[in-house]
Parts: sequence; C-alpha cells; structure tokens
Amino acid sequence: MEMNLKIQDFEGPLDLLLHLIKESKMDIMNIEIEVITKQYMDFLHQQEKMNLEVSSEYLVLASELLEIKSRLLLPNNQVESDEVEEDPREELVQRLLEYQAYKDITKLLQEKELLRRDIYTKMPENIQNYVEEQKEIHSDVTLDDLIQAFQKYYQRKLDSRPLKTKVTVNEISVSSRCRDIKKLLKSKKRVSFFELFPIVSKEYIVATFLAILEMAKNRELRITQNDAFDDIICEVLESE
Repeated sequence: MEMNLKIQDFEGPLDLLLHLIKESKMDIMNIEIEVITKQYMDFLHQQEKMNLEVSSEYLVLASELLEIKSRLLLPNNQVESDEVEEDPREELVQRLLEYQAYKDITKLLQEKELLRRDIYTKMPENIQNYVEEQKEIHSDVTLDDLIQAFQKYYQRKLDSRPLKTKVTVNEISVSSRCRDIKKLLKSKKRVSFFELFPIVSKEYIVATFLAILEMAKNRELRITQNDAFDDIICEVLESE
C-alpha cells in the first residue's frame, strides 16, 4: 500500500496502527498481524528514506508486532492439552480498543468546546435598580394581625347569617370601597376595623380588605391596636 503520510500526522504508534487497520478494512478483533506488520514496517522505512526522524515509541511497537508475528508462526506443540492457548494479539487488541475509546471521547470534548465558544455569559447586575420602590404600610399592626382578625370576623359573620338569603349580583371594586371608607372616615375620623364590613359577602369583604391595605400603603389611613386582642382601629392619617 502506497503511503504519503508523515509521522507527525499521528499522535503515536497506536494512532498509526489504528489508521492502517481502518485503511485495510480489517476487523480490529481479528487483526491480520502479518499484513498489518508489513504495512507498519513499510511506513517506518518510508520515513527513514525521507530522512524523517522516527521516535523510539514507534520502534517499540514495531518490535512488539514482529514478536506477535513470530509467535503466531511457531507450531503449536500442545496436542493433548485441554487448555486454550492465549492469542498473542489479545493484549494489543485491548490496547487499541482502549485507545479508540479515549480518542472518541477526546473528539466529543473538542466538539463541546467548539459549541461552548458560541455561548457568552454576562456578569449579574443589581436588579434593585429595576424594582419599583415599595411603600411601607403606615400601621402599628402587622399584616398577619389583619389577616387573623379578618378570618375571625368573616367566620363569625358566616356563623350568624340567616339560613335563607337572597343573593344579588353586584360588582364591587376596590376603588369603590376606598371611596366609601374615605366618606366614613371623613365623618367619624376613627372607626373599628370590623365596622368597615357591614355586608357579609365574599366579594364585598375581599374588596374592603384590599381597600384598607391600599389606603394604608398610600398613607390615607392608620391602623392601630393598643394591646393584643384589643379592637383594631382605623383612623384618618394626618398629612405630614
């Protein structure tokens, strides 16, 4: 087989041997050692004729190939033995399979590296610059306190409502409840939290509760409670 390759084109003697096996379309598990040894030696002789330096590792594998070839040519003297003689090529085949596996993995990693070059990362920024400033609810009462009071009040109203009720559909908005509460506080100044829920319906109570929170956030009313379990008071917040 005519060869025009240089030693430098291969990463080592096993790489060269794999190339020769593939070019000859041999089964790696059943290497024709005589043919492949001749091709390997012809390749090294060609490098010498071209005055190219052949590294020692290539010569070491050449000697191994010649040894395997000679062992295969020796007659088998074990006639009556039940033991199966070890194939001299077995160790070489195992090394070639391991090298091919590493070579495939290396190729895959190189492809991943090329893909990674197309990915660009950006350092994290402070997202606080894009977050809308939250207004603090002007109140001495926590949100948990309001929710607990709301739940108790709602349950009491459910327990005390008449068995027969007439349901009417009226859309109640948070803005309309805000207007109603402002009118009430304009006349009374201070009212109990529970006075703001005169109607017992889910829509009305939810809209009222959200209206109270919205007005407290906008500093339109103050929510206070002197002691635990005391009545919660809503009053007009004097403009600062």
